[in-house]
Amino acid sequence: MILRKTVGKDQGGLRLDDAIAVLCGGVSKSEARRIIDRGGCTVNVALVRVASRSVKAGDVIEIGVMEAGRFQELRLPPAALLYEDAELIAVNKPAGINSQRTPYQLKGTLEYWVTEYFRNQGNSEPARVVHRLDRGTSGVMIFPKNRQAAAWLSKQFQDGLVGKTYLALVCGCPEQDEWTVDAPIGKIASARYGIVEGGKQAATGFRTVASSGDLSLVEARPLTGRTHQIRVHLESVGLPILGDATYGGQAAGRMMLHCSAMAFKNSKGVEITVTAPLDGEFGERVSGLVGCRGFIPRKPGR
Repeated sequence: MILRKTVGKDQGGLRLDDAIAVLCGGVSKSEARRIIDRGGCTVNVALVRVASRSVKAGDVIEIGVMEAGRFQELRLPPAALLYEDAELIAVNKPAGINSQRTPYQLKGTLEYWVTEYFRNQGNSEPARVVHRLDRGTSGVMIFPKNRQAAAWLSKQFQDGLVGKTYLALVCGCPEQDEWTVDAPIGKIASARYGIVEGGKQAATGFRTVASSGDLSLVEARPLTGRTHQIRVHLESVGLPILGDATYGGQAAGRMMLHCSAMAFKNSKGVEITVTAPLDGEFGERVSGLVGCRGFIPRKPGR
């Protein structure tokens, strides 16, 4: 839950952690420091990570308090750590968890897990979310280990120098083996996007990997990075993703969209390719597709 308090005259000049402890009943000074340290505190809407900074009368403090028992600790197997060097780590994000913290949730997010991983290695840097995967999407996420690596990695994404490959299990059979959707995307509802005139330019290349008639495995290579891009572009050609109820997909245990690989050159110019295997249900669905009657494998370039 989010607590919002306004600093009064009596609290003006206090340290931020002291002010939180005074203003927010039930939040101790040590807990306030943990919230601030994990990025769960804003002062006048600006994120603050320094517990010792002073506050003044009229400041508006907001903190996200994790309600006891609501969010479980995220536990990942060792195999989830896909890659690591002196500057970066790559993690196989499970479906159904948030990539980053929210004002009311820290524990149970991949950002929180990475921060704890860094701390266990003696790295006091926070996890910086340079790119995101939707809650329902699984696969490769890359995290920088320090501020310099974050700036460099962010520029790689902004300049389109990171190759991204996704796998999607879609409802229906594509008419083509390979095609591109180049259509602008804009927000059309609180949590829904669509192809709209005047939206942001978006392009995705697609390839049919396999098809059984009513389900097909499709490879997607987004050339831009718009919110819900692959989901919107597949819906626009009548191929909604299985499990994606927002965009017309049939019901499933999860949304069948997975970032299977990312490729880039590191800061020294060395080519790095990080791949992530499919998780349990997605992998089982794909195995079932391959083994079903009427399965048609597709080859690149056909």
